[in-house]
Amino acid sequence: QVQLVESGGGLVQAGDSLTLSCAASGDTVSTYTMGWFRQAPGKEREFVAYNSWTGTTYYSDSAKGRLTISRDNDKNTVYLQMNSLKPEDTGVYHCAAAKSFGVISPSRYDYWGQGTQVTVSS
Repeated sequence: QVQLVESGGGLVQAGDSLTLSCAASGDTVSTYTMGWFRQAPGKEREFVAYNSWTGTTYYSDSAKGRLTISRDNDKNTVYLQMNSLKPEDTGVYHCAAAKSFGVISPSRYDYWGQGTQVTVSS
């Protein structure tokens, strides 16, 4: 069982940067694919990025070049560095852990955090 707690969200202006953190407990993240998802109001949860246990990363088209996912296994924490933020990045960002390798579907993730709100004003 893995417990995930996100932090670092907030209200920012377009073009600003923000770093989200996801602190894990109950198990080590080093054996999971760790992903970030975004859920905008009235929309389904959508994939943003993942970092597999081999260090392989993968991003959605909207995230490429602006967002960077990383992990610190010693701190059991995963990060999402967000640069050049846009209003369409607004939503609740959820961290998730999957036992499967390199997956992007929310249904393949086994554990979820409650999320942290990111609001980008224009």
